[in-house]
Amino acid sequence: MRLVLASNNAKKLAELRELLGALAVELVPQGELGIAEAEEPHDTFIENALAKARHAARAAGGAAIADDSGLCVPALGGEPGVHSAVFAGAVPVASGDREAQRRAQDAANNALLLQRLAAQTGGTGESGKTGETGETGGEAARRAYFACTLVALRHAEDPEPLVATGRWPGTLLSAPRGAGGFGYDPLMFIPSLSCSVAELDADVKNRHSHRALAARQMRELIATVWQP
Repeated sequence: MRLVLASNNAKKLAELRELLGALAVELVPQGELGIAEAEEPHDTFIENALAKARHAARAAGGAAIADDSGLCVPALGGEPGVHSAVFAGAVPVASGDREAQRRAQDAANNALLLQRLAAQTGGTGESGKTGETGETGGEAARRAYFACTLVALRHAEDPEPLVATGRWPGTLLSAPRGAGGFGYDPLMFIPSLSCSVAELDADVKNRHSHRALAARQMRELIATVWQP
């Protein structure tokens, strides 16, 4: 069974291929089929994931899967949220190199997030009074979580989309750490693993991440409902 991934992100493709590998499906990025990326105009992860999956399914004439994911910081009202990928505004790269553009975009997004956190915590991220939870104001402001919503469709008009979700909590660092992953991974510290997401080996990340949690749910849904 061919399943078109509504994304051209090479690292996301590699992650999902690994996470869905036990299924009898061939995961193909939409770019290989000449399918343009869909608009993401909605305010929720599930609406954007569904829009992307429908777009890819319609263009490919078959099954498609899409995720919408991002970083949510409660102290910032849930930002960056659905705008995580372009939090700092779209960053163009003259070379036209897609991966170079993603790296530049990630750097801009991370820099803006650090600025917002500094404004929220008085500049240090460590200041503030200790509250009822035992956290200082700065520590509470740095609580965050990665959220992922996966949607899969058998065809563009599928009346019963498969939906899976995952959430991965952590704490935001005051400076990037690690060279792996992508997006906000260098800023997201996972206390239970004692390192940033960007410092994790890929196999460890694929066992714990928000996308891993959602993909496990999706793998079970596809296996039991679609039975490919």
